[in-house]
Amino acid sequence: MAQLLRWYNRILVAHPWKTQLFTTGFLMATSDVIAQTAIEKRKVNEIEPLRIGRFAFLGTFFVAPILRTWYNVLEKTMGTVGKTVGLRKMVPDQLLFTPFFLGCFLTVSGLLQLQPWSVIKVKINEEYFEVLKTNYMLWPAAQLITFYVIPLQYRIIFVSFVALLWNTYLASQANCSYSEPKA
Repeated sequence: MAQLLRWYNRILVAHPWKTQLFTTGFLMATSDVIAQTAIEKRKVNEIEPLRIGRFAFLGTFFVAPILRTWYNVLEKTMGTVGKTVGLRKMVPDQLLFTPFFLGCFLTVSGLLQLQPWSVIKVKINEEYFEVLKTNYMLWPAAQLITFYVIPLQYRIIFVSFVALLWNTYLASQANCSYSEPKA
């Protein structure tokens, strides 16, 4: 395990942006595989590769860039030292960023599934507050650990591993079938 961490650190130092993008995409794809097999009880031959690809794409080109930018903003605006620095970062993260990000995530996920806007709106109306409530059961504690303990360059990988469970839940929620609302 130590060798793997040293290898990851070398790549992270050499290519921080690419490494964080790829890692998040890979872990989100893994989350979708877990969602399909463990939650939805699909057999291996029933797994949807396109769905895994969408989740990998979402992680690589949506989640990772936004998180990286957000963590850098928090670092610059809230500082890096002090007994309350973690709390000062977690509060805006959970009260400002998370509600906005979850809405965007559900929207982008629906768009990647080529769902019509009417279906995406129904999905958001039916799921948003449940997903947000579930978020608050996991992420405030995880983010306190992130902001107090984890160095900035490792935050995305740490959060991505915590997010294996969270993204498994999100994958199952984001891929529920909805039909068009009746006129």
